[in-house]
Amino acid sequence: MVEIRYDVLGIGNAIVDVLATTEDSFLVEQDMAKGAMTLIDAERAEQLYAAMAAGTESSGGSAANTVAGVAALGRRACFVGKVADDQLGQVFAHDIRAVGVDFLSDPATGGAPTARCLINVTPDAMRTMNTFLGACVELGPEDVDEDQIAASAITYLEGYLWDPPGAKEAFMKAMGAARAADRKVALSLSDGFCVDRHREEFLDLVEHHVDILFANEDEIKSLYETDEFDTAMQAAREHCEIAALTRSEKGAVIVSGDEVHVIDAEPVARVVDTTGAGDIYAAGFLTGLAEGRGLRDCGHMAGIGAAEVISHMGARPEADLKALMKEKLS
Repeated sequence: MVEIRYDVLGIGNAIVDVLATTEDSFLVEQDMAKGAMTLIDAERAEQLYAAMAAGTESSGGSAANTVAGVAALGRRACFVGKVADDQLGQVFAHDIRAVGVDFLSDPATGGAPTARCLINVTPDAMRTMNTFLGACVELGPEDVDEDQIAASAITYLEGYLWDPPGAKEAFMKAMGAARAADRKVALSLSDGFCVDRHREEFLDLVEHHVDILFANEDEIKSLYETDEFDTAMQAAREHCEIAALTRSEKGAVIVSGDEVHVIDAEPVARVVDTTGAGDIYAAGFLTGLAEGRGLRDCGHMAGIGAAEVISHMGARPEADLKALMKEKLS
């Protein structure tokens, strides 16, 4: 068997996040759907970027945030995603490497520019995202190194990237390589709109290709087309090895075979920005698995990470996550 080089390898959209605070009136003026993630074209991206308040720019994307969290917790992480050979592509590559994540993907030349996600956070901590995918959609099977997958204990995939045909091929290649090497595959359903668009394909993935599933309450109920969380939970436990199902302020439920763990939400003095909560939740959970912890401890680590990230602006932790875990778990 190939020696493990990475605890988690993430495959997803390579996006530069532009994050700014705003008022609800701005969302109305710009005809945005509050709390949603909307795909936009290059022209709309330029228009919104110019209209937004001053913000911060950093490497982002769901899976990228997760592997950054894994690295912050002291584990070995790698990211596979497509950027363009442009300024924002350089920003993404430098930023994700600076947090300790290996990023070996070759930039695209001559095509669409690097993706960006324009995130407006209102005073109630709700984030409204407008995403221009750009070069992300050019990710294909040629970007997946099967030896790299075989050297990764867990390959983590984000549902956001299931749209482009080339990316689907990349996912299937990665899942096949992981299975051939007797490694684990994790999938995040990412967003309700992803589930609505790809329900049948996601069901097939969960039943036949995925070992570890991440979903929030709305996503898992949508996947199994039910209004009852318990019904969806029972279906998920039949279809994959582990399902980590988050329920916002209600905490989370972790199911695996006969195991069911109900984990209370970590207390937070004030919710500032929910951007990246699910991403860092996955980082904490996967890190716990990498450390050989039981599912309850994995769930606690996930909740601690999510609570930290929603207590401030931005999708990446500001506190020392390793120290925080040591304090909270002792």
